[in-house]
Amino acid sequence: MKKITKLIYVTVLLTVVLFLDFSCKSLDKLTQFNITNNAEVTIPATLGINIPIDIWTPDITTNSTSTFESNNTSKDLIDKIILKELKMEIQTDGMTWDFLKSIELYISAEGLDEKKIAWLDNIPKEGLKTIDLNTSDDDLKEYIKKDTYKLRIKSVTREIISEDVKVKVHSVYFVDAKILGI
Repeated sequence: MKKITKLIYVTVLLTVVLFLDFSCKSLDKLTQFNITNNAEVTIPATLGINIPIDIWTPDITTNSTSTFESNNTSKDLIDKIILKELKMEIQTDGMTWDFLKSIELYISAEGLDEKKIAWLDNIPKEGLKTIDLNTSDDDLKEYIKKDTYKLRIKSVTREIISEDVKVKVHSVYFVDAKILGI
């Protein structure tokens, strides 16, 4: 009888532990979501090779307040925001990333220091129209909680480009928040 009682106790305990683990993971999923932003930038025609070029995006509107509200949270309940993905796609016909040697992206917002958030060195000469940049693990919540932010693109060319190159910058930010203060 003692063995049966112990077996029942262990079974109930394991069931409770598994349920709590499942519940916590389910709750975590409810407090996590993505924010997607897109911007367009023009890389100007260049007169040289291996010359660093700095390009600023126009202000990028975050719409963070409405995005947080639609996910049942608010700015003051955000735990962290991490850049999960940054893709750059050439929009100019006939152009590829072959002209570019390296690229770095920096984020800035009013009252905050500029921070490097993405980069790609030794861009391959393979006729690519889209590149995926490496991203930092830095917490960017203070930048994304602002109404707007800017990106500065620092690039180094390996070839002279005779025309302006239009580029779409697609970013996905992972948000971990508390829902309704939970």
